[in-house]
Amino acid sequence: MASRAATMVALLLAAVAATCGRAQLHDKFYSESCPSVEDVVRKEMVRALSLAPSLAGPLLRMHFHDCFVRGCDGSVLLDSANKTAEKDAQPNQTLRGFGFVERVKAAVEKACPDTVSCADILALIARDAVWLSKGPFWTVPLGRRDGSVSISNETDALPPPTSNFTVLTQLFAAVNLDAKDLVVLSAGHTIGTSHCFSFSDRLYNFTGMENPSDIDPTLEPQYMMRLKSKCASLNDNTTLVEMDPGSFKTFDTDYFKLVSKRRGLFHSDGALLTDPFTRAYVQRHATGAFKDEFFADFAASMIKMGNANPLTGSQGEIRKKCNVVNH
Repeated sequence: MASRAATMVALLLAAVAATCGRAQLHDKFYSESCPSVEDVVRKEMVRALSLAPSLAGPLLRMHFHDCFVRGCDGSVLLDSANKTAEKDAQPNQTLRGFGFVERVKAAVEKACPDTVSCADILALIARDAVWLSKGPFWTVPLGRRDGSVSISNETDALPPPTSNFTVLTQLFAAVNLDAKDLVVLSAGHTIGTSHCFSFSDRLYNFTGMENPSDIDPTLEPQYMMRLKSKCASLNDNTTLVEMDPGSFKTFDTDYFKLVSKRRGLFHSDGALLTDPFTRAYVQRHATGAFKDEFFADFAASMIKMGNANPLTGSQGEIRKKCNVVNH
């Protein structure tokens, strides 16, 4: 099974290779300048996830949030003295792992000073977060450079968890991702947790009435009651809920089983059932019989997302620290 999955991934990687080539990204980019970069990143990842396996989801999410705003340029990592950077915007205030990324960057800098971008480090971290959670492995095209601009209001480009299918497809199309990428990458919700406020309107304020009976009728009733037992009100800003209950630390196809039963946590999860193509994909993989196929699809969509408008060549810079531009 493992060899079959590897073959499927290899075939899909070949299909997207031309796109990556046009952007000057390739997997051998650091073969001479920093051949140990992937080993250095993975050593830090293994150490971190052995202590805190729940960090895998947030690290995957961070790469996603980076690529949807200004392309994959590490701009989500930048600090701002007046709190106007991407990380200060509401969609990014629940991101975790910034300190860990700095630790990885320091280790890479020690091995290969002034060579590897923070954007590339994020891409490698995301891949290893999935793989170390028992998900697929893929070869990451590298060669991104770091941007120097990070603006909080540009996070409007991020797909909110409250989105319907039309909004989702529009935001994905803006970074050259299609409906298949949408349903495939949504399954990243198989690992990690979410705060109640990201979905509690489905429990208490679906039509704006703000009362316990104002519920989302598309949410499966027993699952809704379970969520209400964890998220007591619209004002709960601290409670965390598993996005894939029972296996939120394992990258698998259980996400599709949940969505097919109307137990997707977010509006955006439920929206996948409103389109014939994405609904069919959900139902196919809800059977659990096509794990290798899904793993190959996820790898291909991650590579495609990672190729979203990267800075390459002489563009941008290689930051010494990920949270500040070079001076």
